Amino acid sequence: MALVLASLPWLWTTIAARGHLYGEADAPAADVVIVLGTAVAADGRQPGDRLTGRLETAAALVKSGRARVVLVSGDGGGTSGDETTAMTAHLTGRLGVDARRVVADPFGLDTYDTCARARDVYGVERALIVTQSYHLSRAVTLCRHLGLDVDGVAARCPGCGSALLVGKAVRDYFASGKAAWDAVRGRPPAVSSPADPAVEDALKNRP
Repeated sequence: MALVLASLPWLWTTIAARGHLYGEADAPAADVVIVLGTAVAADGRQPGDRLTGRLETAAALVKSGRARVVLVSGDGGGTSGDETTAMTAHLTGRLGVDARRVVADPFGLDTYDTCARARDVYGVERALIVTQSYHLSRAVTLCRHLGLDVDGVAARCPGCGSALLVGKAVRDYFASGKAAWDAVRGRPPAVSSPADPAVEDALKNRP
């Protein structure tokens, strides 16, 4: 019984996301694609392998016409480096995404904050969200709980061996407890900001 109770948050994130998870090839369309940040490379400037996979997936969605604007959300002062600056530079440089179509939120300090700020600060109502498969159900469930019409797209995962995937899945199992607690108490994001029209303005730009 204790194990069942302990697993309830994970079951919530898993079940609530059903029907809203897609691969890159069969993703639906949305004006905005949200890319969740994670660690950058050792130089503090380039995205790490998993972050690179997320950015490559988002760029492919834009180039295929499934999304128009990319909202990169992460920790601008993270311990590994400035996530959103590295994300923006990689998208607009190596991946060739028009800089006018990239908006950065440097205060998406965790998944919950990213979803809440996408809604409250950037006015996002409908979006795709990109992260690796082991994290995707939790991300989709949190955003949908907060009122965003979100579908998840599994990111490419370069260098993701079976041991890493198992370890990340275990980590996400335990992270679901915090996600459920944040959702239940309606925690405000760590950083409050005024409304920012950057996403709306980016959507006005023609291809």
